Amino acid sequence: MNKKLFFTSIVLATSLFAKTIEFEEVDKSPQRIAPNSTSEILSFNNSIKSSVNSIVNISAKRSVDSNIDNLPMQMFDDPFFRKFFGEEFSNQFKQNRVQRSLGSGVIVTKDGYIVTNNHVVENADEISVTIGDDPTEYSAKLIGKDGDSDIAVIKIDSSKPLTPIKLADSNSLQIGDVTFAIGNPFGVGNTVTMGIISALNKDKVGINKYENYIQTDASINPGNSGGALVDSRGALIGINTAILSKSGGNDGIGFAIPVDMVKDVVTKLVVDGKVVRGYLGVAIGELEKDSKLVYKRKEGAVVLDISSDTPAAKYGLKRGDLIYSINGKSIKDRNALQNTIASFKPNEKINLEIERDGKDISLDIILGDRTSLVGVQTEVNTLLGGLKLNNITNEVIKKYRLSPDASGVLITDVEPKSKAEKAGFLAGDIIIQIEDVEVKNFTNIETALKKYNDKHKRIYVNRYGQTIMFVIK
Repeated sequence: MNKKLFFTSIVLATSLFAKTIEFEEVDKSPQRIAPNSTSEILSFNNSIKSSVNSIVNISAKRSVDSNIDNLPMQMFDDPFFRKFFGEEFSNQFKQNRVQRSLGSGVIVTKDGYIVTNNHVVENADEISVTIGDDPTEYSAKLIGKDGDSDIAVIKIDSSKPLTPIKLADSNSLQIGDVTFAIGNPFGVGNTVTMGIISALNKDKVGINKYENYIQTDASINPGNSGGALVDSRGALIGINTAILSKSGGNDGIGFAIPVDMVKDVVTKLVVDGKVVRGYLGVAIGELEKDSKLVYKRKEGAVVLDISSDTPAAKYGLKRGDLIYSINGKSIKDRNALQNTIASFKPNEKINLEIERDGKDISLDIILGDRTSLVGVQTEVNTLLGGLKLNNITNEVIKKYRLSPDASGVLITDVEPKSKAEKAGFLAGDIIIQIEDVEVKNFTNIETALKKYNDKHKRIYVNRYGQTIMFVIK
């Protein structure tokens, strides 16, 4: 194609002056490319047909309690309520039902490992998989999941040969590249839609903790979650995960998790069964318009606070430091710092380049284990099975409308049919003590679990002003 630029001069004239401006223009008679003959059709079929065979339909079943009018069922367990309405009244409103959800997945290995979104299989009691138009249904095993990136890995055993998808490289992607979204929207079977990469490195979307999305206008609809976003060669460039829509349908703004992040998380889930990320121990903020006035650099992440007993505190980071590079890789903003730190493993040594009071400083830091601080929730999940917890902060008090003087660790959710549910825990309960250890935060829970390991433990909770005790081993 002839791409010579032409210059057009335009004269703007008034009675007082004349001014000339020049515009750059492309060839006014561009060559249009078409098939060489009437027997040829422009098609990407050969490029993507192998990738289509790598896409699966996922059906997840989970048991849930159905409550009319969204009434809080804890209310029916309140002794005051029972006194006036009777013991059997609440049973009229409690129904157990099976919730089914459909999603997509991508075969990534010949031996049956499949990547999908965490939200497709989260809390599932059963996971079933079908491949393409083959009616054969496979029972899938959950290998691991990571809610922070919304990635999960499941596995099937098949006597038939499987077609793993080929993976591309995130660093080679460019805005304007042709893309195809492959999945199972609305459960109608494998479907392919076409678009382009609309943007790269999209964060602040508010979907997951670690965000670095590919934005595309290829149609992503309900059921496409967990499916593949591929390039014009049919190589995987991302896992479709979400859309922005006012109607619930496709409005041309879809997001996919980039393939490099997918490879990293999938490898960790398959090898370790979980994702363990490096931990620095800082609260960070953006370099805003006003704060740029006090720093030499115009890009980076500002340290707003440092937690005690963390690598950041141990190795000398200070409030106000501007982190602009890690291991020679520039840090553009808060999200870049968070994602970069998360890409390292605990106990890895990294080098931080920071600006402090106008001076450049280099710090070597050995990262900690994030699960040692917040992962106590995982230990409680293992102990009880199915609890989701939150430290009680002013924000949590406001969000869950707790008493201003609430103290302890809040149970925000209890997984249906879990050990915790069978023991009697309810969402809204506040853990206040384990044996003789008073609970104010996760650290207190960690102390109690270590102190009374492999023993029956008395766990006290505050339930709407009443103290209840559970005995758990």
